[in-house]
Amino acid sequence: MTEAGNEAAGIGQNQAETKAEKHAQGGNPGQGTDATPATSVRPSLLRRFLRHRTARAATVAGLVGALLGAGVVAWQTDTLPLLKPDPCWDSLDDSAVSALFGDRRLEVDEQALRRDPSVASLSYGQCRITSYKDEEARRQAIIRVHTLDGLYGKDAQRWPAEFLSSRMVALGDGLPGMVSASRAWLALPQSCTGRPGSTQGPTVVDVALGEHDFDTQSEYDGEDRDAMTRVVVAAANGVIRELGCTGTYRTPDALPGLPQWDDVRPRTFCGVKGLELPATYRKDLELNRFGGDAGAARTCDAGRDGHSEVRLTTVVDPALAGILRQETYKGGARITGTEGGGTLNPTRAVYQVSCQTGPVVFVVEDLDLLRKDANFVRDVLPAYVETETERIGCGAVKVELP
Repeated sequence: MTEAGNEAAGIGQNQAETKAEKHAQGGNPGQGTDATPATSVRPSLLRRFLRHRTARAATVAGLVGALLGAGVVAWQTDTLPLLKPDPCWDSLDDSAVSALFGDRRLEVDEQALRRDPSVASLSYGQCRITSYKDEEARRQAIIRVHTLDGLYGKDAQRWPAEFLSSRMVALGDGLPGMVSASRAWLALPQSCTGRPGSTQGPTVVDVALGEHDFDTQSEYDGEDRDAMTRVVVAAANGVIRELGCTGTYRTPDALPGLPQWDDVRPRTFCGVKGLELPATYRKDLELNRFGGDAGAARTCDAGRDGHSEVRLTTVVDPALAGILRQETYKGGARITGTEGGGTLNPTRAVYQVSCQTGPVVFVVEDLDLLRKDANFVRDVLPAYVETETERIGCGAVKVELP
């Protein structure tokens, strides 16, 4: 579990109850349908004026002088809400916050955005928002700004499990990121953060809402996914401003439908034409769900009763593929093929090829550690790489197993 998941422990388990209460209170006004998220509300002229630090400072000085001259103590009692910056680097306006938390009391713990002096650290900082009903914490979102690691392997497994899951869909509209009802991420422009090195992934803003293992579907998933979209886009724009860069991302007008569990089609496993599920696994793997089409990564989970037992991932974004580079050399027994190479162990295989768009990485995982007398990774990897490379236009690559 990532740091974001640990800090949200104890809150995710009440997520379903929290959503019901939040929506009963009308905490998500103006949300779109499952396929069409609500767009960000444009700040008022005054609020946009006050976003500028210089303008805000001058306005504060003028108002304080006027109030003191009139004998008013409003500044001391904190009753000038318009002069307070928005949460998380002055990025989340009232509409974005209320979409995710309703009208509950909030506590915000915000770190200044600066790189840690430690060479091994890739973090810029984070912002944590917790909502309360009376004195009880009900919901928590953690927004992090960090460069994904491709040297030490810290982001090769845990981060993809959360932020490249089969619940995610592409943000689209030129936005390099993905979103679900509980997770969202958006890469910052390379013109702002620099081109990733050979041992780094992109610099991302990611948002975690509750535990990522809490995978029970809810009638509120569409509204939460729309709210997460607004939050991650707004937060990324705030970070861009805070880092002294220019340009903004636009909230997408529409998103693909939420990925759903569906019956496995053995000869089109995970929706991939020509990928056949071996008969050995057809009894255990009854359902599959896949998301991320046309995005940075396409992921498929398969299992039964909504519980993932195996996972297949294709990472097509060249920068994002960098976080798995180390595993293509040091993850297990070396494997090669007609193009590219990778590693293989009993529960995980990682294979990389070079396509016209850059490096593409394929990952096959067996999440059932109690599986006996079977080797899903070894049995499925060659066919998966061959059918996927053909699907995405890289030519059919054949893998040679040791």
